[in-house]
Amino acid sequence: MSEIRVGLLGYGNAGRIFHAPLIMSEPRMTLCQIGSRQFADKKLPKGVGGAPIDEVLENPDIDLIVVATPNDSHAALAKQALLNGKHVVVDKPFALDANEAAEVVQLANQHEKLLSVFQNRRWDGGFLTARKTMEKGVLGPVSYGEFHFDRYSPEIKDRWREWDTPGAGILYDLGPHLLDQIFHMFGMPDALTANVARQRPGAIVEDFFHIVLEFGTSRIVAHASSLMPDHAPRIALYGQDASFFQFGFDGQEEALKNGSRPGSPGWGETPGGYSYLLEANGSRRDIPLSLGQYEAFYAGIADAIDKATRPDVTGLQALKVMRVLDAAAQSARTGHRVTLQTTPG
Repeated sequence: MSEIRVGLLGYGNAGRIFHAPLIMSEPRMTLCQIGSRQFADKKLPKGVGGAPIDEVLENPDIDLIVVATPNDSHAALAKQALLNGKHVVVDKPFALDANEAAEVVQLANQHEKLLSVFQNRRWDGGFLTARKTMEKGVLGPVSYGEFHFDRYSPEIKDRWREWDTPGAGILYDLGPHLLDQIFHMFGMPDALTANVARQRPGAIVEDFFHIVLEFGTSRIVAHASSLMPDHAPRIALYGQDASFFQFGFDGQEEALKNGSRPGSPGWGETPGGYSYLLEANGSRRDIPLSLGQYEAFYAGIADAIDKATRPDVTGLQALKVMRVLDAAAQSARTGHRVTLQTTPG
């Protein structure tokens, strides 16, 4: 097994809070260099150098490039990394639209390089619990479900995610997480209807979305709001034989912000969280929440590079999620239901 040398592009919240610590927690990876337009007020990890983005991309000693820059640069930097012979991980959203994403997937195939997208919310403890419960078959056919990413953030912050810039707004920020979770459990929807809104006074970009996805006769909702205290179930699945409910927000993001790392006491827990099964006869059964495992993402990437296995999140999967995101944006813009093509690719 050889060392996987990593270059990280971008050291804002995504790079600093998520990627750098998780990369450095994977024993087969070494974070060698961080690329940024500027390093003022940025304290880099000990032993990791900073350099202009182009220098990191062209560094012959780097095997894997992780793109954690603002959304409008994801596809372009991923292409540049692939053309420089690097494996690539892109933060979500994969690109600004499915056409951009398809170009990156095609380029990765041409150069026979790994391409993945950082869908860390597949390893939220609540989602792992929901997926395991559904896979056991105890719910029966699911007629309706909801996946929520609600928070209470009434103040508009001066950051690019809330500016009038391509890829900003809650649909592109949280939409990929929820749509990927739904895709991972149910596959591609047949059609969808989406609504987005700017609910906070002075909001420049959308801070609310509600997407109804159709899977045959079943309906699954992806919902996010900036003005809702977290009181509703994060995941609710209504099956013919039983229903599943999960409450509480996965604690890994907050733990990373506070300097904790995988393996630390309490890692992967959902503070105050719980889940239960409500059977058709009205009886309730508590289900222990699984521990979250964000570290599993980069462990899978290391396996894919070292052992030539398939990564957990493939470029093709991420492309399909982008097609659903495009359809949601189209539906919200036109006010119409949008049918999706389910052909491969």
